[in-house]
Order: sequence, then structure tokens, then C-alpha cells
Amino acid sequence: MKKIIIYQVLPRLFGNDNRTHQPNGTIQTNGCGKMNDFTSRALEQIKALGATHIWYTGIIEHATKTDNSHYGIPGDAPAVVKGCAGSPYAIKDYYDIDPDIATSIPARMKEFEDLLSRTHKAGMDVIIDFVPNHVSRLYHSDARPDGVTDLGQDDDTRQAFSPQNNFYYMPNETFGIEGVDLQGYYEHPAKATGNNQFTAHPNRNDWYETVKLNYGVDYTGGTGMHFNPIPRTWKQMLHILLFWAEKGIDGFRCDMAEMVPVEFWRWAITQVKAQYPNILFIAEVYNPNEYRNYLEQGHFDYLYDKVGMYDCLRAITQGYMQTSDITSRWQEVDDIRDHMLYFLENHDEQRLASDFFAGDGERGKAALIVAATMGRNPFMLYFGQELGERGMDAEGFSGRDGRTTIFDYWMVDSVRRWRNRNRFDNRQLTPSEVSLQQFYSRVLNLCNSEDALREGDMYDLMYANLRNESFNPGKQYAFVRRKGNTIILVVANFDDRDAEVAVNIPQHLFEFYGLKESSEVHAEELLASCPFHIPFNSKEPTPLLVQAHSGRLLRFNL
Repeated sequence: MKKIIIYQVLPRLFGNDNRTHQPNGTIQTNGCGKMNDFTSRALEQIKALGATHIWYTGIIEHATKTDNSHYGIPGDAPAVVKGCAGSPYAIKDYYDIDPDIATSIPARMKEFEDLLSRTHKAGMDVIIDFVPNHVSRLYHSDARPDGVTDLGQDDDTRQAFSPQNNFYYMPNETFGIEGVDLQGYYEHPAKATGNNQFTAHPNRNDWYETVKLNYGVDYTGGTGMHFNPIPRTWKQMLHILLFWAEKGIDGFRCDMAEMVPVEFWRWAITQVKAQYPNILFIAEVYNPNEYRNYLEQGHFDYLYDKVGMYDCLRAITQGYMQTSDITSRWQEVDDIRDHMLYFLENHDEQRLASDFFAGDGERGKAALIVAATMGRNPFMLYFGQELGERGMDAEGFSGRDGRTTIFDYWMVDSVRRWRNRNRFDNRQLTPSEVSLQQFYSRVLNLCNSEDALREGDMYDLMYANLRNESFNPGKQYAFVRRKGNTIILVVANFDDRDAEVAVNIPQHLFEFYGLKESSEVHAEELLASCPFHIPFNSKEPTPLLVQAHSGRLLRFNL
């Protein structure tokens, strides 16, 4: 059994050394990272961070303003592409690799297959995006296998909704975007937009670059769900999943999974797992009321825990919530907690070190300790997070918003300096960046090297410390991980100041686990590999000095 640690990375950005940094710059001006930048050396370094899986974001071909027509790839309409590079979630061909990230565009699928092989050889599994809810407005697959019908090819565009259509239509209406010049782009009849905008005229804040896929749900006519006979879109999406599974990938991160009916997921995932039983399905679901539905009925392995644990840890880090609130967050999903994916950053969220979040990567250490070590469930790291990447560039389509752009050709400076042209020698990193990276690596590697963290139980100590005058339940959080007789006491301090705490250990813990209390245990500080002695019993609190925005992980046997 392994605790899953996912390293999310955009190949377009990871290997780009071009320092031009021109807002709205072209691929020729600003450059672009390639799949081949993930060398054996690079993968070795990513694994050394503690990663067990890599989520390569933006692998599948998507709409772009870059002209690749000389390679036989049809161009896209600039008016319906966001940014020069385009969104990785405006899929243009489900069966192809994005040409921007290939060193040799004609050999792009071979380069992906080689990347897959290198990643596996480095001891990590590969996750790619499956984007089931929407495609680019000019979707056309020129790489689809023989006998595969293209999306929209056989649609009856005279009908707003038909269970066997791939798209939703506004018959007799022409597409337009409020306040946007379409520059000659013409779409008639108009198709519904990806964020469920069933109008011919979405606005500039909608996902106007995408078209909503039809899974047999009539959003417009009120006739409900039409799943028998099986909608054509279901069959086409299953074929796409099997196409990539056959390549040897190990998992799919399913974009906006809750916008696709759970009935499809049950039908499709069952069939994929019948052939590839170990393949993972991770769902982006934001509605807690749907969590169990998508796990139990949809057969997903893991779900994003965004509105629960992420939002809570962010608010605590920013001083808006109490650390005691963490308890209610895990309790709300306790029955499915092993299936909740924790993270502090991803491509949709603001960088932890940005001015909009914590302002400094050091201030996220306590949150990292809690998110990574509290349970058996997966944890995800976003590339550059471990270096304190701030994401404070104004790249073009993405303004200065604290996020690393997914729309523009750009270079992530902290990652460029870490790579240092594939040397990974830390010579271009600052001492604080090296220190933060080492901290992340230490915590994440402990998640699998320590049995109690990898597969042990969790016992929340907060209820025994809410009225403890030597413990601040607004700024500190404490829990125990236990495997057999091995205990790891974890205390995280979200305060700006070092804290001298004394943690109450309830008698119930010893009774529940059948362990003996001890007046003194020989403990090892796992973050510093230093031994010392502490009391661990219900009669006297356990005293600890915990640094600001950090924590302690003490391992001992009872």
C-alpha cells in the first residue's frame, strides 16, 4: 500500500527557459516547454520530492492561436481562443498530443509514449486529463482511429436537443459573445457553451471558447434524462478513455466531472476498469452533496477536497478561521476521507506564496504538514509550490492574479532556476528556496517511509485541548497517527510566533488503542532526525516548542 503523492505540472511551462516574458507573446517570442524536458534526471528529482504520480496537465491537443497548419493541423479562430497558447481544457482532438509540447511535431505521439516510458522507469505513475464536459468550438479530430465518428459529425443541428446529438444547439441563431469582436468567426446554428450557457450569446466571463457536450440530459426542454438507448456521446467518450488506457497511462483526472451525469461515469468506469483494473479516476467535484454519489454510484477512486479541507486550510493560513475548524472538515467526510484528495495549490487556485494567499511560501508549512500527514488519502503538489513560486506575473490573458497562467506562453522563473538546464544543482536557487524545497521533500517522503503516516489511524486531539491554557486551538492543531504500537504525534503551528505548547493526551486514546501510558518515551523528531524524551500520558501534558508556521512530528513506541 502506498500513499499517493501527485506532482501536477504543465509541460508547456516546466521546461521553458526563455526569459523574454512578453505579455501575450507568441510561442516564437516566449518559447514553450516540451515533453522531452522531462529527462531521466528531471524525473529523478521530481520523485525525490516524494512524488508517486505525475499529472501531466495539458497533454491532449487543444485550441491555440499558434499556426500549425503546415503540419496538417487545422487552425483555430483566434476570437474563440483564450490567450495565445489557449486553454488546455478547450480540447481540439481527444486522440492527439498537443503539438506545442513536442520537439518534433510529426513525432508528438511517439514523444508522449517515450515520456510515459521514462516516467514509469523513474518509478512513478502517469495521470493525464480527461475533459468530458466540453470541447473547443472548432473541435475536429484528424488523428481519430479508423471507423471513429467525429464529434458533431452526425448531429441533427435542427434540434436544440436530441439524445443522439453530441452538442446542444440554438437553431436559427448565430453565435456571438457579448462585447467581443469575433473577427470573422461564424457559427450557425450556435452551440451551447461549456459552463451550461444555453444561449447563442454568452458573455466574456463564460467559457465561451468551449462547447458543451450532450450526455442525454435535456437542459433546455425539460424532458429529463435520456439514457436508453445509450447516447452516442457515451460510446465516443468510452472509446477515448480506452484509447489512452491502452497507451499505458495510470490514471485520469476528470475535469468538472460533476457536470457530466453520474450514470455515464458508472457505465464508463466499470468498463474501463474491467480491462484496466488498476487505473485511477480522480473527479473534480465541488458539491459536497454529490461526493458519495460520485464515489459510490460513479465508481470514482478519489475526489477533490476543495470546498472542505482546501478552503479551511487557506482561511486558517490567512487568519480567517480557527485551527479547531479542521476537525469539522474531516468529520463531514469521515466515511469517505480516504477518497478525498488534499491540496494547497493547483492550476485553478492562487499560489500559496502569492500576495492573494499567504504572501510567502514559508507561511504554508503548517498547512502542508496537516494536509499531507493527517490521513491515508492522496496529497497533490503543484509544480513550483515547493520553491515558494509566487505566480505574480501578468502573463497576458492571465493578469496579475496570483495564478500561474494556463493560457499563455510563459516561463516559471523559480522552476527554470531549479532546473538550471537539467543540472538540478540548486546553484540558481536562493537559500530560502532550497530550504523550503527540502522541507517539502522531507514531509512528503515521510508520508510513505513511515508506516503510521502511510497507513495508520488518525486520532484528533483537539477536543482534549479546546480549553487548554497551554495550547491555542485557534492557531495550533494536534493529532496522532498510529500503526500498531508506533505513535507519531503531530502538532502544527499556524501562528506568526513560535509557541510553547503543552498538549493534553486524553485517556480515551490509550483505551481505544489498547496502549500503555508512559511517563517518558524516547521520541525522534522526524523533521530534524533528532532524539529526545517526552511524557506521553493522560495525567501530564506533553510539552513542545513549535516554530511559527511549522510543526513537529514525533515518533515513538508505546
